[in-house]
Formats: sequence, structure tokens, C-alpha cells
Amino acid sequence: MNQALSSDCFDSFEPVNRETITALGIDISEYRHRKTGASHYHISSDNPENVFMVALRTVPEDSTGVAHILEHTALCGSEKFPVRDPFFMMIRRSLNSFMNAMTSSDWTAYPFASSNRKDFDNLLQVYMDAVFFSRLHPLDFAQEGHRLEFAEADNPNSELVYKGVVFNEMKGAMSSINSRLWHTLCKYLFPSVTYHYNSGGDPEAIPDLSYEQLQEFYRTHYHPSNAIFMTFGDIPAAEHQARFEELALSRFELLEEHIAVPNEKRYHAPIRAEEAYPLPAEEDPANKTHIVMAWLMGKSTDLESQLEAQLLAGVLLDNSASPLLHALETTQLGTAPSPLCGLEDSMREMVLACGIEGGNTDSVEAVETLILDTLKKVAKDGVPQSDVEAVLHQLELQQREIGGDGYPYGLQLIMHAIGSATHRGNPADVLNLDPALETLHQKIQNPDYIPNLAKALLDNPHRVTLILRPDQQYQQRMEQAEKQRLSELKTELDDAQVEAILAQTKALQERQNLKEDESILPKIGLDDVPADIPVLEFDQTQFGELPVTRYAQGTNGLVYQQVLFQLPSLNDAEIELLPFYCRLLTELGLGEQNYLQVQSRQAQVCGGISAYSSMRGAINNEQELGAYLVLSSKALLRNASEQAQLMRKTLEQIRFTETERIVDVIKQISARRQSSITGNGHGLAMTAASAGMSPLARISQKNAGLEGIASLKQRVTTLENSDSVNELSTQLNALHEKLMKGSRSLLLVADAEHMTALSAELESLWQGFEGAETAGFESPELRETRRQFWVANTQVNFCAAAYPTVPSAHPDAPVLTVLSGYLRNGYLHRTIREQGGAYGGGASQDSNIAAFRFYSYRDPRLQDTLSDFSASIDWMLKTPVDEEALEQAILGVVSSIDKPGSPAGEAKQDFHNRLFGRNPEQRKQFRQRVLETTAEDLLRVTRNYLEGVTPSIAIVSNDAQASALKDWISAEGLEIKKV
Repeated sequence: MNQALSSDCFDSFEPVNRETITALGIDISEYRHRKTGASHYHISSDNPENVFMVALRTVPEDSTGVAHILEHTALCGSEKFPVRDPFFMMIRRSLNSFMNAMTSSDWTAYPFASSNRKDFDNLLQVYMDAVFFSRLHPLDFAQEGHRLEFAEADNPNSELVYKGVVFNEMKGAMSSINSRLWHTLCKYLFPSVTYHYNSGGDPEAIPDLSYEQLQEFYRTHYHPSNAIFMTFGDIPAAEHQARFEELALSRFELLEEHIAVPNEKRYHAPIRAEEAYPLPAEEDPANKTHIVMAWLMGKSTDLESQLEAQLLAGVLLDNSASPLLHALETTQLGTAPSPLCGLEDSMREMVLACGIEGGNTDSVEAVETLILDTLKKVAKDGVPQSDVEAVLHQLELQQREIGGDGYPYGLQLIMHAIGSATHRGNPADVLNLDPALETLHQKIQNPDYIPNLAKALLDNPHRVTLILRPDQQYQQRMEQAEKQRLSELKTELDDAQVEAILAQTKALQERQNLKEDESILPKIGLDDVPADIPVLEFDQTQFGELPVTRYAQGTNGLVYQQVLFQLPSLNDAEIELLPFYCRLLTELGLGEQNYLQVQSRQAQVCGGISAYSSMRGAINNEQELGAYLVLSSKALLRNASEQAQLMRKTLEQIRFTETERIVDVIKQISARRQSSITGNGHGLAMTAASAGMSPLARISQKNAGLEGIASLKQRVTTLENSDSVNELSTQLNALHEKLMKGSRSLLLVADAEHMTALSAELESLWQGFEGAETAGFESPELRETRRQFWVANTQVNFCAAAYPTVPSAHPDAPVLTVLSGYLRNGYLHRTIREQGGAYGGGASQDSNIAAFRFYSYRDPRLQDTLSDFSASIDWMLKTPVDEEALEQAILGVVSSIDKPGSPAGEAKQDFHNRLFGRNPEQRKQFRQRVLETTAEDLLRVTRNYLEGVTPSIAIVSNDAQASALKDWISAEGLEIKKV
């Protein structure tokens, strides 16, 4: 409800609107800066994790990546803080729980979060100055955006090459077929407005951007008149506004330029478009075409239109029982539904997309017919009322859940609202869904409501069918075009231009190596670190003989239940089956119900049920392994009993006889995991490099790593044989029977005021569920060096090196964790990112497997990066330890340890920590050892675990690199493997 506008704002602001959102326990207030017109939305909450974000409407008119490169360059020094890298420096000088910057298709945002008031103000000073008073140094533009260099930096007779962080980042991004698919689809769906272009930057267009164009874009877009401030937490709005005024706004007047995304023109008939994507020459192009159909829907700022679009998308695509997703999952025209299936509602106009991957170009008409016939059937017959109610139930559950385990909760709310604010809608509408959901509940009582929505979609002529087919020569032609362009540029260079390139290269190197005065930046010191970590309260009871652990947390009316089974020892074949088993456990039929009926029931009762294996190395011996099967679910309080019944039924009545469904699900898993490589290449490289370190490391590589992706790809081909499918069904059933013999326990998380009644309600439902005591997981010890070169479909490299170290209870584990931050801050960031041009690089200590790991992400280099890993060890031993840099590394570790999560997430994390021996006393001891780390400690662990040790190595690259570096790969003893 709207309340009387209050005067709780600073003098330079005026109140516009205020609304209480009871379901979320927040107030959202809108204010306007009187002089510039800047908007400020404040979400008032008693949450001490305060969040700030300033967003600018950024509307590029080409694919040079101007908004993205500006986002990077703006963070490279400002008027008040004229140092080269204040953003990354502040990461080291802060207790933040989140710091980043991001470029969307029509906005650029600079968010951070911190639970420490002094830290919050420190970060606010740096962010405000970076955004509104950035110095945009031309060398920073060259480093972050693009530049020309000679392949041999000081040799003008060598080839010209393009360098730049964003240039290489986008090469990596566009290696992802999903990214290429989305950007290509938008090019045709939006023929005239900003979404037609790649806001991140197309690597072929990025070199066209000039420094002067960057400056002009900054002048028009980075002005308070075009800014949206959003805050969350317990700091009053007026306090924020006083700081905004002091730090920036008082120096600006109104800018008359109005930046907005105009309405897109409409097609009068559907169109088809066909483009290609790179496929390695050795791969068969058959069954690798993406066919996607998409519609341009209504404006995202129209709440009614948005909710109707969400409702229709949910009815059609929410789960495997939804008619359109069912058709796409079961068709023989492709291997899996397109990853784009669903509604994109963050842009000015919404997009509904659906389709298949793993198809062929001759199936286009058949795919279109499949989709349109499915829609016609819904338009004619509708869908069961219970399925429509289930979609609204999912919307209600999503709205009420308090998140915060990935992003801070306040940032999740802000990110949900920023689209509406960008397009000058009302963000309160998208956060306060209760009134709109109530209206929808009334509308869906009309049996023609859903059919009419489907009919409107069918009648919408602004429809694009995109065919994205594989091309085995695409990559070669693309690389040749870049070489040709550079060759022509070099031919045209005169002496002055050659000297200018050489001078810029030298100046940039000098700038990157310059030791700058960080003292001008505000900081948090160790004295500001909280003395201790909070300990969550819980109690333990029993439902019959079933042990139950209960956490009373503020969950806003949601109930979280987890059933855990201790895993017995498994052989290699069973371990390889485990990921499929976990996924299929909640995807198949139960008892007399088939999987479609079960999927519908899950949507009606809860926010889905998931199963996963949880494994960790022992705190004092990485060769010992604790392992559990976890069945997890969340639900609204009113559905807690049905949630428990469905979870128990899942475990007791699962049947692995729906072989067609098994094949479909495994094909979907394979498709998703193959497409994940370019987004998580550094993680996969580290997993591969570490695979010989411990039993857990080996299992991670076999199941979740590159080895698992490759074997899964092979398994899919064997499933064409019905005997293989039947054998798999038998194996899955045998594994299930084996796992169900393990000892069991239950985790319950809910609001304190509901816990007693809830426990009484659930106790009878879990009676008789206890299992027998069983021996834990055992696996042979493993400690060996591995060196591998993995060939994948990527334009950039991912490098990793791993060294054996110690598990978490060892007193050196906290020191090694600090060392990883010290090396990243002091050496690796500069050499790998700034000088090498990779999007990221660093090191980490993984105490679960007792390994210290170096990594690079979206890296144009390969051998030089591996050399940088080794050189960082020499640098550590030969360069005196900087006490301030040591303090910064300690702060970074403590910040990650103390990072708050959601109420339910913190309870689950505490429970699982205790389950694996990581009780609060052990965690406090680890944290205290971090705080006490000395320079001598860093040098000692470097000598003991890294100096003179031959590391395990893993590289993820492409076939062209494997061929070009064949001799080096052989000399290094690297085994070539293909994903």
C-alpha cells in the first residue's frame, strides 16, 4: 500500500513514492534528486548487510563494446583516487561481501555490499568517484579495451597482434555457443534498437572503437541525470543521500539529453534467419544445429503484461510435464530443448523463446510445426487448472524466499528491480507481487484465459526462427580474417605509427609495473575485523528412530527439508553412475505415476526436489573421504506435509523403468555440460590438474570434470542401443537399492514460531524411515602428478597448475589460503591479467583435496602463463614481504569466511560443516590462524610446498593450439585428451 510521503530524505532530494511490501518485510521508497533528476530507490530492511548500486542507462548503437570497455576503464583511476587500479585495490582493503561491475544490454551497474559501516563508506567513496569522476586514462583504455602490439613487444619486424582484457574476454564469451545463439537471435528480433548489437562487444568490432568515442559515451551516459541509485539495508535513506550529494551530486546540473530504449518496430510476418557457429574440424557436424523460435512480447514495465508472459511461459515450459517443454524434450528432431527456452523479461520488451539443440538444418519446418501445433493445442484445449495454479504457486514461492547464498539478498532484490527502474517503470510493482498474483488467481478461473494467451502468441507476427548451424571452417576463416586485417594494418604503418605502437607498449609496461601509493585509498584494518564468528543454534530430536536436526531461522514462511544417506563404498562403475542417478532420482515416475504426473505434483507442492552427492576430504587427511546422498526440497509452510510425503515417496517408490525418459535426461545433461566449458574453463582446468591429489579429486574429475564430460558424450552414443539402455536401467536400480541401505538423518529449517507445530505435523510422516548403520565411504589412496592438454571448442585458453599441500586441520592450511591471495594481489593479477590480457587469473588453496592451485581464465596466452605461475613462486621467495599487502590478503580470506548467506543457506552450511567434522571450534581456529599469519609463515609454506616441486598441469585450449604446440606438448610430457 502507498503511504503518506515522508520527509525522511536529505534536503537535495524529494520523496516520490513509498510502499510497504509485507510479504518481504521491507519498505521501498523512491526519491528524486532535485537538481539533476537522479533517481534513488531505497529498500529499508533491518538487515545489516547494506547494499549499494549505481546504474547508468547505457544504450550502445554498435557492437564495439563501448559500454563494456567503459565499465572496465572507469574503474582504473579517478579524480580523488588517481591510482591505476582502485577497484582491485579496494577488493584487498575491504571486508565486502560483494564487489563487482557489470554491463547488461541496456544498463551498466556498479554494486557492492558490506556488513561493516566503515567499509561501506570506504567503498562508496571509491565507487562514486570512479563513476562520476573517472579519469579514463588512454593507457587504461588500451589495457582494458584493445590495443595493437607487436608479437615480440620491442621488435617491429614481428607480426601485429590485438591485445586487451575485454577483447579476450569477449573472445571467450563468444566461444560459448549459448552466448552466440542469444546475441544472434537478438540481432534479428531487434532490427533497429540497442539489443540488435552485442553490448559486451563483438571481437571483430571491438578494434573499431576509438578512445574519443569512449570519452563521448562517458560524457553523455555517466551523468547523474541518467543515473539510478539503489540501496538496501539498515542505513537510512537520508544518510545515503547526504553522502551522494557530498561525494558527487553537488557538482552537477541537469543534463537535457534523454537516454532511453525506443519502441522496436514490428514485423508484419514471421522471418527465418540462418547463421553459423564454429565447430572444430575433427567433429562431425551432424545433429549439432540449434533451431530456436522466439517472439517479441510486451513491455517489461507493464506489470500485467509481464505477469501474463511469466504465467504463459511457466504453463508452457516450467517442467517436463508442461506441454511445450514435454514436446521439445521428447522429439527426435533434436537431442535436448534449447538452453534459451523461457522468458527474458529484463529488457524493455520481453522475449519468449523455445526450440531445440542437436538438430539438423533439414528439420526446421518440422520443429516449427511441432512448436506451433503444441501452441494450437493449448489454444484449443487449454491445460489442467492444477498446472496453472502450480505456476502461480512457483511465482509466490520465488517471491517469498529470502536468498543471499550467491548474491547478497539485498542485491538480489535490486537486480530484480533494476530492469523496471531502467525503463522508468515502478520497481515496487515487480517486488510486491501479492496484489498482482491475487488478480491472476481470479483471472485463471476463466477457462479461456490460458487459451487466449496462447492464441495471442500464435497471432503475434513478430516472430523469428533462427537456425544456427555448425561450420568446420568458421574458426579458421575468422582467424584468417583477423590476421589479414592486422597484416594490412602493418603494411600501412609509417615510421611514426610504428614508433607510437612501440612507445605505447613500453609506457603500458612501465605503468603496469609501477608501484603506486595505495595509501590515498580508504581501508579497513585488522582492528576492524569482528573478533569472532556467530554460532548458529540448533537442536536435535528424533522422528521415531530417524535423527532430526532442526534450525530455527527466519525463512519468511518457507520450510526446507533435507534427507541424508551415508554413502557406502562404491566401485568405479557406481561412482560414474552417481551423477546420473542423482539427477534421475527426481525426474522419473513413482509407483503407479509416470514422470509427467510426478513433475506436475512437484510443481504444485514445492519448489522442486533435487538430489546430489556431498563429498569432502577429512579435515586431517585428504585421503579419507566422507560422502552422503542428499535429497533436498523447499516449500511454503502450508505445503510442508505434502512436501515430506513427496520426498519420502521419491525415495521409496522411484522406478528406473522409463527408459525413454532416462535417455532424454542424459542427453540434456550432456548438452548442458558441454556448453558449460567456456564459462567454467578455469574451474575445469583446476579440477583436471588436481585429479591425482586425492580420492575426492579423482571423483570430481571423473564425474564433474572434463573427463566426466568426455565420458558422458561417449555414453550418449551408446544409448542408441536399447540393450545398453536396459542395462543402464538395471544398474541404476541396483545402485538405488544399495544406497537406500545407508544410515539416514533429516535436516529441518523453518521459522522459529512454526517449528514446534511443524515438527509435530511432520513426525508421523517420517516414522519408520530409519536405516541401518553402515560403514562409510572408502577409496584407495591417491597422490600422483598429472599433466594434460584438453582440446575443446574454445577461442581462448584456460591454464592450471596444482601442487600437493595439506588438509584444513593442518596449521599450514590457513597460511596457504592467505598465500593464494598474496600471490594474486602482488604478482598474478598484474602479469596474467594486466600484462597478459587474460580476463582473470590467480591461485587458491583447496584444503578438501590438499592442493594449491594456480589458474587463468579466458587467456590469450598459454606457455607464458604457466611460466608466470612458476615465476610467482620465485617472486615470493626473492621479494621482501610487504606487511600491508599481507594484511590485505588476510582481509580477503576473512571476508570470504565471514560472508553472510541466506537464513536457510547458513543453516544448511552449518549442518553440513558439522557433518564433515568442521565444527565451529575448528572453523574459529582456522580463522584465527589466518589472522595470525606472518611474513615468515608465507615464506615457509612457499618453500615447503611450492619451491622446486613439479606441478600437475592442465590446459583447456583448441585443436589449432594443440597442433601448433605439438613439440612443446611432447617435451612437457602433456597427454592430449579431447572433450
